[in-house]
Amino acid sequence: MTIPNTTTAPADDLLPRVGYRDVLREPYAKRLLAGTLIGRLPTGMAPLAILVTATHAYGAASGAASGAALAALYLLASAVGGPLIGRQVDRQGQPVVFAVSAALSNAGLLLVAAQLHQPWCAVTGVAVAGATKATLDSGLRALWGSGPGSVMPTPAHQRTALALDATSQEIIYIAGPLLVAALTMTGPASGALVATAALGIAGTAMVVTTPPSRSWPAAPGRRADWLGPLRSEQLCTLYVAMAGVGVPMGALTPRAADAAAQFGSPMLSGALPAVLSAGAVAGGLVYGSRTWPGTPIHHLIILAVSYAVGWLPLTLAGSATTAVLATAVPGLVMAPLLGCAFVVTGEIAPHGTVTEAHALLVASLDVGCAAGAASAGLVPATALLPAGAAAGALVLVATRRRLTVTGRPPLPANPLPRGSLS
Repeated sequence: MTIPNTTTAPADDLLPRVGYRDVLREPYAKRLLAGTLIGRLPTGMAPLAILVTATHAYGAASGAASGAALAALYLLASAVGGPLIGRQVDRQGQPVVFAVSAALSNAGLLLVAAQLHQPWCAVTGVAVAGATKATLDSGLRALWGSGPGSVMPTPAHQRTALALDATSQEIIYIAGPLLVAALTMTGPASGALVATAALGIAGTAMVVTTPPSRSWPAAPGRRADWLGPLRSEQLCTLYVAMAGVGVPMGALTPRAADAAAQFGSPMLSGALPAVLSAGAVAGGLVYGSRTWPGTPIHHLIILAVSYAVGWLPLTLAGSATTAVLATAVPGLVMAPLLGCAFVVTGEIAPHGTVTEAHALLVASLDVGCAAGAASAGLVPATALLPAGAAAGALVLVATRRRLTVTGRPPLPANPLPRGSLS
């Protein structure tokens, strides 16, 4: 878990420079990062694998609609289940919770692959797979902390590690769909679901068998509380802002489809999301490779404003080429923005809630993505791109003083008696 941050802004400016090599030289850092990336490949593979498998099973006409509904159910179930699994990790530790959740999630995917022709089996399998997916990303961010039981020895190491994490996760959204495409071209469509399940199990096993994961200090005595980290006004403010950040991520897919039709280039429907992720990888690597002046809150606000402004060129794109180039602009800012959000979440999360707090941050981004995709049918996707991001930036600017970190808050008082919730 991260230690309290009691530094002032000037002291923050004096953090020593820590590079990626320094981070990856820490014991088990490479294995944890690799295992988390492998274990999280289902996040980038499962929705497309479900869609493709359903299309093959039900036919092009009804299969596409059924597959899209099942893929949406998987994402929605993940957004709901992730914070609940994060809460159990905070209470019981990582190995048991992650092992059980990975087993259930990937059993759900295998059920879909085997019984896709049975609608209720497919719906049940997809819901279980999404709701019980191991929150390895939140667990890794908890392990990246700079306190007892953590992998990173200093706050400077932690910041670089979280920047690397935010950057590397974009690989999932590039490699995942490519793997599904390759698997479906060389074998049965259901094979992509089987491979997705196998990778999820393998990555989880790599993580939970490391000493840092096994020894990470849980808080078994924490009293049950439905709200958990949501009792923190600072975290709630951050979550609302990150929901706004997620809106253009979700609206980009329909915008890409519109651009493909507008410019007569079908490849744009897949190219624009890929370019956004590629830009995020490049921007994240540059951001995390050096030390920048200012506090994480200052970085977060500046990057959020830059992210909102960065979507404007895409709204003005007049050709396929300019659309591709314009999409890379917000991508360059996206990974550093998320990395700063992870740092701030770890600093302000109440004791005993850090994994759940990170899972809720991811859920807020997912909610924003879903809102952006759904709203694209009512509002032009072109307008949603800068508008959603601007709303998130505005929240951060308006509440910047409230988000200033003066030390880790204590666990909020719980009005409920011990044992009243499971």
